[in-house]
Amino acid sequence: MSTRELVMAAQLLMEEEADDDILVLSLLHKRRRKVHNMFVQRRKEGCFSRLIMRHLIDDETKFTEYFRLTRYQFNELFNLVSADIKKSPTKFVRRPITAKEKLALVLRFLATGESYRSMAFNYRISHNYISVLVRDVLKVLYNKLVPLFLKQPSKEDYLRIAGQFDEKWNFPNCCGAIDGKHVRIICPQNSGSLFFNYKSFFCIVLLAIVDAEYKFVCIDVGSYGKEGDSNIFNKLSMFHLVNNDKYMPEDKPLPNSDIRLPYVILGDEAFKLSKHLLRPYPRDQANINIQKRVFNYRLCRARRTSENAFGLLCQTFRIFYTPIAVQSSTVDLIITIACCLHNMIRTSSQSSIEDIDYDMPKDNMIRLNPSGGNSTVEAFQIRNRFTEFFNSQEGSVTWQLKHVTATDN
Repeated sequence: MSTRELVMAAQLLMEEEADDDILVLSLLHKRRRKVHNMFVQRRKEGCFSRLIMRHLIDDETKFTEYFRLTRYQFNELFNLVSADIKKSPTKFVRRPITAKEKLALVLRFLATGESYRSMAFNYRISHNYISVLVRDVLKVLYNKLVPLFLKQPSKEDYLRIAGQFDEKWNFPNCCGAIDGKHVRIICPQNSGSLFFNYKSFFCIVLLAIVDAEYKFVCIDVGSYGKEGDSNIFNKLSMFHLVNNDKYMPEDKPLPNSDIRLPYVILGDEAFKLSKHLLRPYPRDQANINIQKRVFNYRLCRARRTSENAFGLLCQTFRIFYTPIAVQSSTVDLIITIACCLHNMIRTSSQSSIEDIDYDMPKDNMIRLNPSGGNSTVEAFQIRNRFTEFFNSQEGSVTWQLKHVTATDN
């Protein structure tokens, strides 16, 4: 081959290699997304750096209004989860989002129910990544908080709660008040009518037992909205926890009386009467029997703790005021973490709210549908004996007849 031919072949080879380089660069350019300048300026212009770290961090009142937690509670929570949500710098992400910023974003999401796209503009983080970030942080919070604030109650816990109910609400042998709510959600994809309830909206059921200080003793989250409310409680592990003598304390005489009765949980008309679960008398019976009306008043007065607990939960975490637009599995985490944080707040702040009724969002927290069902003779006898006690000299309170008479008028 001549020299001229060799030169031409070398030039052709160089042109082919140049074309390959151009092709590779073009493919890389297509795969690489252009980052908006708004997200690039996150560390300088984001809500965390400009609002929280410059203003709220030194103002206890505004900090609590923003996060629903005090600075001390926020720092305690951060120390608990920081190691699990922290990300180290890498070759591709040199300045990852800090653990404190992640926790701040999640707490603000629970406090407001703000959409991911709206938070993306405030915190200068992509809404796609916010969805991943919220789910990951909630999982860590679940693993850390549930063993601390929602552990399975023991007999000693029930006895302590019973003492509080007797002292504060004049209802002896009471281990808690049970109630359930339908939490409104946006219809999950490919779920059909599983989450569609009797009120004609999509929801997930939250069932909870509450103590005398408005704290959640145990909860169950995740039942489908389409399930009959009378069957939801019966199929849950909470049913076996309440209706099993193995978990409940032994029967005890009522104060200043020889009447020996079991420890009970107080519920409304949505629950079936049983040995360890009391529900009020039907209205038609209570209207013609003053003793049954007194029992209903005493039961509803003590059971108000569950209604107030749900009201406090919604007032603190306003995410329950709007239909929750995330995956159903994430909704379960949101509800559980909100209950844990509620207990955390109540533990450090035991203010008295006995005379206040906290209203819940009427469209997003719907009570369970009243249900009937057969009960045992023993269950009816236990309720009747509580009725006798509340109408006796030993068990009555001075204001009960006055209140019942005022209600009638």
